[in-house]
Amino acid sequence: MSSKTQSEPLCLRAMGSFHVGGRRVQLAGRQPYQRTMSVGGEPVSINPNGTYAVEQMYVQYYLPEHSNGRGPLIFWHGGGMTGAVWETTPDGREGWVNRFLRKGWDVYVCDAVERGRSGFAPHPDIWPEGPITQTVDDVYARFRIGAAAGGYHQDPARRASYRNTRFPVDHFDAFCLQMVPRWTHTNDAMVGAFKALLGRIGKSVIVCHSQSGPLAMRLASENPGLVSAVVGIEPAGLPVPAPNIYDTPTLIVLGGNMDSDRRWQQLSKKIDAFAREFPTIQIMRLEELGIFGNSHVLMMDDNSDDIARRVDAWLQTAMPNARDLPR
Repeated sequence: MSSKTQSEPLCLRAMGSFHVGGRRVQLAGRQPYQRTMSVGGEPVSINPNGTYAVEQMYVQYYLPEHSNGRGPLIFWHGGGMTGAVWETTPDGREGWVNRFLRKGWDVYVCDAVERGRSGFAPHPDIWPEGPITQTVDDVYARFRIGAAAGGYHQDPARRASYRNTRFPVDHFDAFCLQMVPRWTHTNDAMVGAFKALLGRIGKSVIVCHSQSGPLAMRLASENPGLVSAVVGIEPAGLPVPAPNIYDTPTLIVLGGNMDSDRRWQQLSKKIDAFAREFPTIQIMRLEELGIFGNSHVLMMDDNSDDIARRVDAWLQTAMPNARDLPR
């Protein structure tokens, strides 16, 4: 084991996984065909007609031996990623899953609808659109690791990164191995699957990132009895439709170098206006705390442990331990 991954043992009372949500769709009138499914095997007949299970969500859970009594915490990843973004940093350090487990949280890590182990539906038979895939060049710029478009180079020595970046740039290629195709028409299905998860495990905290930020806030505004708090790590938008009431305690965490990125300049203004409208929303701007250089994936940056501690401290204030409440 690498010295970077060594830590005190994690003691669990349970762990496991399941799928939740989804729907059944029937197809008819398609032409059967033959394929050899295994190397050295015999061809089999494939009949695309029949019933498909689609839009389910994969959930993995870890329950610490000693719970902090604040209820479950769900990790919801951003666009083009899976739950792996919360598990281990590209340079081998413990991710936020472990960090929050060590704080006594019951942790649920999801691969949202159409990502990773959740699977996806036939295109265009069931889903009308094909997926979007991202180049490593695009990820390098949009995640504010490189200082501008074109900053990525296949030769690590020739890459242009922010001088103050907290992202472990030497391990950027390892991070890119996590990226997966994404769809843009499945928002409702994502929200529906998370609602089904909350119906199963009960009222929970949602820690979300990027694309999932506006979806988690939409879920909270439409179902206030299911979401106890939201932590939005650089949400890439705001809930649509805009809520009339938003009572869920929400922390939005914003990293560094946004002034050099026009898209994030605009998003930052929208987030400010949203927070002014609803007093339950608090913004944590890391640069205002003297913390500079954080990328869009700040849960992977070299100061990710410090940010996790700040998030946990906010949650302790926003959500008192059930054992501490007056009886």
